[in-house]
Amino acid sequence: MRTEMTLATRMTQNMILAPRMIQSMEILQLPIMALQERLQQELQENPVLELAESTNEEGQALEGDEDYAATATLVEDTSDPGNKELVIDESSSNELDFDRLEAISKDWEEHLNEEHRPSRNGIDQEGDKKHDAMQNMASRPQSLQDYLNDQLAFMDIKALQDKLVRYLIAHIDENGYLPEKFTLEDLAQSCQPAVSVADLEDALQILQKLDPPGVGARDLRECLLLQLRPETPHRDIVRELILHHLEDIQFNRLPVIQRRTGFDIGAIKEAIEVLKHLNPRPGAQFTSENIPYVVPDILVERNEDGNYDIRLLDDWLPNVYIPRRYVELAKQKGSDPKTREYLKHKIQAAEWLKDSIEQRRKTLEKVTRAIVEHQKAFLEKGPEHIEPLKMQQIADLVGVHVTTVSRAVDDKWVQTPRGIFPLKRFFGGGTQSNTGEEVAWETIKQKLLEIIEKEDKSNPLSDEDLVTKLNEAGYPVARRTVTKYRKGASIPSSRQRKDWA
Repeated sequence: MRTEMTLATRMTQNMILAPRMIQSMEILQLPIMALQERLQQELQENPVLELAESTNEEGQALEGDEDYAATATLVEDTSDPGNKELVIDESSSNELDFDRLEAISKDWEEHLNEEHRPSRNGIDQEGDKKHDAMQNMASRPQSLQDYLNDQLAFMDIKALQDKLVRYLIAHIDENGYLPEKFTLEDLAQSCQPAVSVADLEDALQILQKLDPPGVGARDLRECLLLQLRPETPHRDIVRELILHHLEDIQFNRLPVIQRRTGFDIGAIKEAIEVLKHLNPRPGAQFTSENIPYVVPDILVERNEDGNYDIRLLDDWLPNVYIPRRYVELAKQKGSDPKTREYLKHKIQAAEWLKDSIEQRRKTLEKVTRAIVEHQKAFLEKGPEHIEPLKMQQIADLVGVHVTTVSRAVDDKWVQTPRGIFPLKRFFGGGTQSNTGEEVAWETIKQKLLEIIEKEDKSNPLSDEDLVTKLNEAGYPVARRTVTKYRKGASIPSSRQRKDWA
């Protein structure tokens, strides 16, 4: 095999994303709260960006906002060449752009001769906001360990027992269990000074008498047994079910339980109802779950004409502007070259940021408007009337790439007359009905739930039967699709749905 080196010319196409394009895509993908954080970060990192005071209820700028209003005019697109949108030339030193900025600044000399100063009213408002935020901060909720230790303080027990119970409380997990990995033998050896297993068993019995019932259990069965009281209905049957038939209950094998225990089916069902009221996670009530707070990015409202108006909910965003003094410093020929270059770079970054936010607004509004036009039946009649819709269809309507649509709807929420939904909720595939009409998978899913709800529980429909029912309703689907939707909706199998009464 012969190896040699040659020179050749070849023409290829490569896509190189400019930093400005990358930033624009990042801004487009951010939801409103993340965009607010991004702007706050830019205000800290970019010294040429400053925060303007907010507007009042009538939309008029408060005192001290003259600089912001004038600076915003710099990017307006009018017939005057001096007022065209600022476009940064990445291949040059941007002298032409700064010449145009300087010319516009002179036209607005009387408006820009004063630097932005926060008014007394603005300072008071900012102080009120901080005070309200501090007042509304949630206090630390009481933990399970705190609750158990508080109860222990009122118990008349020996000092050693008190110490050992508190030692065990420190090992209780968030569900209220003493994890299996912490055996009493291991805990006895790791205790300082070491104690006997019998002492820890006594301490555990004291712990298991505390509230909430079931705390300190080492497994599910022990947790449920600890919650039984002498007055518990069907106590003996419930105890037998807990000890030997939890798996049979899970799979609705009531005849098996009847055959092995000799209990009546009716008594077994009543005992299962009692069992359902026991708490398998007694410590969960003390767990502070992180519930996400959804802030809609878009508001869709129906007007008097029956059409839908689209409005972006971006009032959360801070008003930022570029003070005139930084533009002038960047144009001063006699100033330090490094300072001028630094200011030009920061002004360029600030303009890019403002342009990206404006581009985000326009794209998000266009995409939402196209979605609403296609999904009017969803908004007027309900989610079961959703139409099949792909992102490529919206991309073709708006005139952008499909990845732009994907970024625009990612993690965005829209407030509609039907409720608050993620924008992705309006997209979905579908299939053709027996009449050749396009039907969304969501519609088929709703029909499936309707059939299951109306079935005879003494003889529930199998997945094959559900396929037949859907075909009779005009929705040809495969068995695996029915199984997928049934499991996705947490609907048990036909055997588990059977009523044995």
